[in-house]
Amino acid sequence: NAHGAHWTHFLNTLSIFFPAGERFFIQSIRNYRDQISDAELKKAVAAFIGQEAFHTREHEEYNEAMAKAGLGTEKMEKTVEDLLANVQRVLPKPLQLAVTVALEHLTAMMAELVLVDDYFFASSEPHYHALWQWHAMEETEHKGVAFDVYEKVIGKGPKAYAMRTGVFVAANLIFWALVSRYYWNVVKADKLHRDRKGWGKALRLLFGRGGMVPRMTGEWLDFFRPGFHPWDKNNSYHLQRA
Repeated sequence: NAHGAHWTHFLNTLSIFFPAGERFFIQSIRNYRDQISDAELKKAVAAFIGQEAFHTREHEEYNEAMAKAGLGTEKMEKTVEDLLANVQRVLPKPLQLAVTVALEHLTAMMAELVLVDDYFFASSEPHYHALWQWHAMEETEHKGVAFDVYEKVIGKGPKAYAMRTGVFVAANLIFWALVSRYYWNVVKADKLHRDRKGWGKALRLLFGRGGMVPRMTGEWLDFFRPGFHPWDKNNSYHLQRA
């Protein structure tokens, strides 16, 4: 990647979360599949489950490659698996679905950045770039499914709103805390943790002008609108690439 190894490792760090995360998403939707009578939503749920299963498989291979490269990602991936297993064991099913809604919105925001231009993947290896683009396209295609299931089975009233927004804040805090920690671990495993120039480039890509965080802030805040829906921002034109 033209942005350097630090930025590549940030993207690598995100992949650590996908296999366990997507298995969790699938199960949280399956918990309510029998309560969905709408034919179109049933069809969308089936497509969602199929796509997430494919993403899981591809990112398992991706993560295996990182482990073979000596980046120590096996323990981090196991921690994510254990965390989400505990969430499934402890939290009621409505809260599990709210977690999926929250993280699907986060994923959809990042997918938009991947698809809108090639800025974050400048001069990346073509197959690597294609994997992220494919994943981003499918995340965009089904970005409203979990939300639609949530509104169908949990509702749209004040309690449903309070739960989805409260869980969104909590999920973001936990997710980004883990991403930060694991990003450091991966960079350190590659013996790049003392490379100040590399850190500077990565931090500019994250927080600088035109960086990931500033570009996602508006959509992040949109989630708190009472009438919010993921397709309020219609970026379906990306899907015409397929």
